[in-house]
Amino acid sequence: MKNVGCVVVLVVMGLVLLFGGWLVSLNNRLVALQEGTSVAWAQVETVLQRRYDLIPNLVNTVKGYAEHEKGLFEEVARLRSQWAEARSVGEKVEAASQLEGRIGRLLLVAEQYPQLKASDSFRDLQHELAGTENRIAVERQRYNEAIRAYNVAVRQFPGSLVAGFRGFAPSDAYFESAATAKDAPQVDFSKP
Repeated sequence: MKNVGCVVVLVVMGLVLLFGGWLVSLNNRLVALQEGTSVAWAQVETVLQRRYDLIPNLVNTVKGYAEHEKGLFEEVARLRSQWAEARSVGEKVEAASQLEGRIGRLLLVAEQYPQLKASDSFRDLQHELAGTENRIAVERQRYNEAIRAYNVAVRQFPGSLVAGFRGFAPSDAYFESAATAKDAPQVDFSKP
């Protein structure tokens, strides 16, 4: 009888250890996914910083040809400062989206000036910006995928139990396209 009691105690202890190990494993997975979102966001910030650094050169190049677009240049500068001052992920996402729309307008303005389009420095900057925008798109997609994987793990059972107990909350900081992205750009070739 004594042996049966010892076996039961050992089995119960083994089950408790297995359950505890499973909870620790689940917690560690949530931590890893949460850190994955931070790493993905850091990559987005890296390529957004690259864009941020290219903008003054692009604006100065276009400014020499299109002085009457002063309002656009000021708005790009304001949004660039707004992105630099943003503290939260949401604020940075919003500022980056607005800046993206204004850069598109800036490039449309540049299209109206053949001598500007023929400028080597403008072409080089345009290629750099196009490459940067492609990198931003890739990193945004990766960031959104990391947020999705984290949110799924936090919301699905049994992860939701550990998430609730440990304070892991779903994130809604997805990158979404700017509202202006739905509008087709207007190009007017009638201007010189």
